[in-house]
Formats: sequence, C-alpha cells, structure tokens
Amino acid sequence: MYEWIIIGGGIHGCTIATSLLKSGKVKKEEILIIDPHFGPLERWKERTKRIQMPFLRSPSVHHIDVSPFSLDKYAKKMNYDNPFYGYYDRPSLGLFNQHATSVFKEACLQGSWCQAKVKQMKKQGPFWEIETEDHRIYYTRNSVIAIGNNELHYPPWATELNNGYHIFDAELNMDNIKPPFLIVGGGITAVHTAIGLSRRFPGEVTLMSRHPFRVHNFDSDPGWLGPKYLDAYSQVKNYDVRRKMIHQARHRGSIPSELYSRLHHLKKQGKLSIVQNEIQTVSSESNELMTKESTVYRPATVLFATGFERALTNQRWLLQLIAKEELTCANCGYPIVEESLEWCPHLFVMGPLAELEIGPASRNIIGARKATERIMKSTRFKS
Repeated sequence: MYEWIIIGGGIHGCTIATSLLKSGKVKKEEILIIDPHFGPLERWKERTKRIQMPFLRSPSVHHIDVSPFSLDKYAKKMNYDNPFYGYYDRPSLGLFNQHATSVFKEACLQGSWCQAKVKQMKKQGPFWEIETEDHRIYYTRNSVIAIGNNELHYPPWATELNNGYHIFDAELNMDNIKPPFLIVGGGITAVHTAIGLSRRFPGEVTLMSRHPFRVHNFDSDPGWLGPKYLDAYSQVKNYDVRRKMIHQARHRGSIPSELYSRLHHLKKQGKLSIVQNEIQTVSSESNELMTKESTVYRPATVLFATGFERALTNQRWLLQLIAKEELTCANCGYPIVEESLEWCPHLFVMGPLAELEIGPASRNIIGARKATERIMKSTRFKS
C-alpha cells in the first residue's frame, strides 16, 4: 500500500515526486512512480539530445527542485562552465540534466521507480488499484496522473513517403540518416534540428515552414504565470472560453530571437536553406515532393518536426477510467478539476491534463512547479 502513486516520470511527475519526498511528510517507501522508461526524465533526455538543444527556453528558476534558486546555486557549487544564456539566464541542457540527477539522488527518487506501463486503474473502496501490463497490482491512497499525449503528428501527405521520419520517432537512428535533408516544421524543434544537422552536413539541409517564423522568447507571455492574466482567467467558468484563451495565448510553433538570428546566419553562410512553403503532392515511387508552386524536392531523408497531436491522450486505461468513474471533462476532452487539481477524491492531474485550471503554461516546466504547489497545498496532502 502506498500513500502516493504518480503515473508518469517526466518533468511533471518528477517535480511532484521530488516535492513529496523532500517535504519530509512522505517516506520513500510510501511513494511509487510508474513510467515505461528506465529512469527519471529518460524521454526528455532522449528528445532534447536528438535535436541537439544547447540551452532550455525556460529561465534558471524553472527546474524540478523545490527552491527556486536551486539550479543557480548548483551551477556555482559545481563551477559549471557557461551555465546560462541570455537575459533570462536560460540554463544549458547539460546543467539542467546534471542538476536534476543530483536532486533525484538527494530525494532517493530512483528507489521509488517502477518501470512499467499502466494497464488499468480503478477505485477499490477508499483506495486506487493500479494494474500494470506486466500484471503487477498496486494500491494507493492518492494518485497523480502526470502524462501527456505522445502521439506524433504528421502532415496528411506523410503516409505516401518511404523516406520520412518524425524526429521524435523512437525507432529513428540519427546516426544512420542520409543527406540531403528536408526538415518540415517551423517551431523550436525544427530549428534546433536544422541547426544541428547543418553542422554535420553543411549545405545539405533545407528547412521548410508553412508560415513565417514566429519569434517569441517564451511559449506564452510571462503574465500567464501570475495574477496579471490568471486572475481574469480563473473568473471564466465556461471551459470552451478557457480553451480558446489557452489557444490564443500559446505561441505555438515559435522560436526565441537568438535561434532566429542563428538560422539566418547559417543561411548567409550557405550551410542551410530556408523555405516558406508547403508540400502539395508526393510521388511515392520516386520520393519526389512538389510544392504548390511546382517546386520539386528530392531529399534522401524527410524529417518531420511537427509536434504531437493536440487531443487528449488516447491511452485506453485513462479513457476507461474516465468512463467508469464518470470523471468530468470539458467539450475539448480535457479534465475539469478543482483548484487543487483534484479530478475526483484523491486523484490529481498535472501537465496537459491540468491546463484548463493552470492555464497556457501548464505543459511547461513552470507548469509542473505551479501544479506541484497546488497539490502540496491541498487538504488531501495535509490529511
């Protein structure tokens, strides 16, 4: 029997787990993290390494530890070279990951890790029963669902290609891909990928975006982290309106200014081509791609940096849980929860599942911190 079971071992799941453990109110044997990967943040590390992201988009106070200045203190303690970038002190990826590993070790997080996939979750009296696909069954008083939708998004014409891969496809081996490349996408993932590949294969990378580059320092205005916008947001009781506000507030497919400058510098050097266009037709036999203006591309490899599906994750166990427990959802399919992020008694959500309550920043690192604060203040935790 556990006091807390957290489903999901990414940024969000690890942030709440760290706070629970470091609070001193939950013992390490009373908490379990269920995740299909070997260890904490494994998927995060795989993806950020694959696109060769040097610095995070978030500032230094956004991390998985409890104290806001923990990352800054760690960098000074370790005498870390070039730890931060720019006005907002954005941490290097290496520093962020190294700090996270240190925090996990301090909190003994690995001892609470369970590598497995959830098969079923249901209420059994006052407890939650969670069964994994390897037929193990766990019971807990409280549970936190900290998962997102990892279903990859492709443009409609992608299915006609024989040489196309999503950049976050787990089966993709970046060491085996061959130039020339066509990278489809205009957001931060596409740009990092293009910059990284142009270093390895200068002059053999084309970045194709449907729209002009959207330059913003953050995913959404920092006003969404505090009362400037959230006070008015919390007063809105219509969840269709809240969904519209989230959509309008997010700078989806945007990039920070220094990446925009870097792109055009590489373009001037002839190491990278940038095209604002869209593929209209595909020849599956020759792998030729034609734009609306009849420009033809014959890349050896097409990489889709087109993100993930926006809809609620389609994991069967979650859909069954919603139906069986009659959990309340908005028209968009996402949970309607209490201010404490409680979906029903003793069941909490984080990340995308909490965004109708947390707002546009819910999916980000700061969203994990905001959600953790709310859960830690909840009456369920105090009891």
